[in-house]
Amino acid sequence: MQKVQLTENFSLSRLIHGHWRIIDWGMSDRELLEMTEQTLELGITSYDTADIYGNYACEEKFGKALRLKKSLRQDIEVITKCGIKMMSDKFPDREVGHYDYSYDHIVASAENSLKNMGIDYIDLLLMHRPSPFFNPEEVARAFRDLKESGKVRHFGVSNFNIQQFEMLSAFTDDPLVTNQVEISPYCLEHFENDNMDFFLRKGVKPMAWSPLAGGNILRPTDDKGRRVCHELRAVKEELEVDTTDKIVYAWLLKHPANIMPVLGTGKVDRIRTAIAAMDIEMSLEQWFRIFIASRGEPMP
Repeated sequence: MQKVQLTENFSLSRLIHGHWRIIDWGMSDRELLEMTEQTLELGITSYDTADIYGNYACEEKFGKALRLKKSLRQDIEVITKCGIKMMSDKFPDREVGHYDYSYDHIVASAENSLKNMGIDYIDLLLMHRPSPFFNPEEVARAFRDLKESGKVRHFGVSNFNIQQFEMLSAFTDDPLVTNQVEISPYCLEHFENDNMDFFLRKGVKPMAWSPLAGGNILRPTDDKGRRVCHELRAVKEELEVDTTDKIVYAWLLKHPANIMPVLGTGKVDRIRTAIAAMDIEMSLEQWFRIFIASRGEPMP
């Protein structure tokens, strides 16, 4: 599988396996290990999680699988996130969900992620969401110390706009290597807020969460979803493709920004479907027909 080069010495697989719902998959530790091995055989080497996923349980679940075969660590890239403090029965004294980008919290969160997953370093640590209370000097200091200690190798952000990305970049020693944002034929937010142009100009390769729009493309519940689904199906028939989700992934993969879709599925067959989309040759006009269906109006 194609690797996307984020820096001279660091790359991710073009498709990334997402662990947001790993607890919901109901797998034993052995079954999760076997699935990880299967995805590796298919060429996916990058795995995305976060401290809060699964009510603070997903990292530990992945760690239990990795401990069953410790040699697997050298073959994969581990991505995790921090910064959100959500309401949880695990933190009964917390009175309100909020964000924390203090030096102490970033460092402690990274160290806890290492402990949960039973690993010595994190390949990529993302700041999970922008915050109205954000001290970039403190964040940059946490990045510096985590890198110097060997605990985290690269840093990025998630859900940041251009101004927020550039603000933090101005304080960090090393470039932020990615921005994980929501991108799908249903969600055009980052085309409309100029983030996609920014990615191209700066050479930042974005990760795309919820590439299937949480099912609102394949099982539409509103007029926008129905428009997009109708056009996706029309293109599917023209290209003689068997499933609509392949067209969704082909639409994302065609874009020159080198979008890296995060596949949040526990089914290997669905991962194979996404991989098969890499061979689909979609025309520019077909790409725009899907884009226009989402916009709900012709291009100006």
